[in-house]
Amino acid sequence: MKAVDPPLDRSEIAIDLGALRRNAATLVRALEGAELWAVVKADGYGHGATDVAGASLDGGARALCVATVPEGLALRSSFPEARILVLGPTAPEETAPAREGRLELAVSRLELPDGLPVHVELDTGMGRFGLSELPPPPAQVVGLMSHFATADTDARFAGVQLGRFLAAVSPYGHLTHHIANSAAALRLPEARLDAARCGLALYGVSPFGEPERDGLEPVLAWRSHLAQVRRLEPGESTGYGRRFRAESPAWIGLVPVGYADGFRRDLTGTSVLVADEPCPVVGTISMDSFAVELGREQPVGAPVVLIGPGVSVERHAEVARTIAYELLCGIETGPERARRTVVDGA
Repeated sequence: MKAVDPPLDRSEIAIDLGALRRNAATLVRALEGAELWAVVKADGYGHGATDVAGASLDGGARALCVATVPEGLALRSSFPEARILVLGPTAPEETAPAREGRLELAVSRLELPDGLPVHVELDTGMGRFGLSELPPPPAQVVGLMSHFATADTDARFAGVQLGRFLAAVSPYGHLTHHIANSAAALRLPEARLDAARCGLALYGVSPFGEPERDGLEPVLAWRSHLAQVRRLEPGESTGYGRRFRAESPAWIGLVPVGYADGFRRDLTGTSVLVADEPCPVVGTISMDSFAVELGREQPVGAPVVLIGPGVSVERHAEVARTIAYELLCGIETGPERARRTVVDGA
C-alpha cells in the first residue's frame, strides 16, 4: 500500500478556544446567577493558561484561579483588570510580589498577609488545607471558601460538607462564599452559593464521564500518524517484554508518541482512531512510540487521533485507572515533542 506523506511533527495538540468560550457560557447559565471562576492552574490543565484565561473571561467568567503566586503574576500582564485568586499555600516572601501583582490569596492560617485581600479556607471534610474553626474574619477577608472531597462520587458526604460550611459562614453574609467545583456546579445546585470554581468542565471534560449531557465540548485534540506499518506472523511480537504476540497474522502500526509525550505506559488496552477506524493500543508503550493493532493494512502516514472526536480522555482515564485531570496535565506540549496550534472554532 502506498505511503501517505506524514506531517513533519511527531504529533499535534490543537486547542479550540471557541469550544472553551462556549463551555464557559454553558457553565454561567448552569450556575443561575452564581459567578463562574475559571480554574486555569497548571498551565490551564495543559491547554495554555493565557489562552484559556482570555477565552474564559470572554465566555463570562468573573475571576481566574491559579495554584501559585508565579502563575498569577504570569497572567497579570495579559489581564490587568482581572480578579486573580491564588488557591495554593504561599510563603511569606511571596507576599510582596503578590501585593504588587494585585492578587488575592487563599489562606489556611490565622496569620494573614498584610495588605492583601484574602479568602479564608475552612476544612469541612477534605482533610487537606483549611481551618477547622472560623474566627471572626478581619476586614481584609473578602471571601470564605472550602473544597469538596466527593462532589463527583458521593453526594451524601458532599451534603455533609456543605452543611458544615454554611453553618460556619452564615454570620458573615457580606463576604463571598464559594465551595463548588465543576461537579457541584453541574449536579448540586444548592452548593453554587456566590461563586463556583470550575476547572475540568471548562475544558469540556465531564467529572461524571458524560460531557454531552451537560452540553460540554472537548477543547483539546491530540493527533499523530503512523510512522511505520508492519505485518506480524503468528508468534511474532512487538515492543519491550513481548507483551503482544500475534496469534494469527496481524498488521501493526507504530505511532511516534510515547510516555515522554504524556501517552502513559498504563494506556495499553485503550483505543485510538487510525484513519477513522478504532484500533487497540497493544504491547508496551515506549518512551517515544506505541503500537496499535490495525484491522487491515494501512499506509505509513495514516492519521491517528489520540484524543478528539471518537476518542475521549475520559475513556483513556478509565483504562489507566486515573482521572482525566492527570492525563491532560501530563501531555507534553513543548516544541521538541508536539506542535501546538490554537484555533477559534465558531
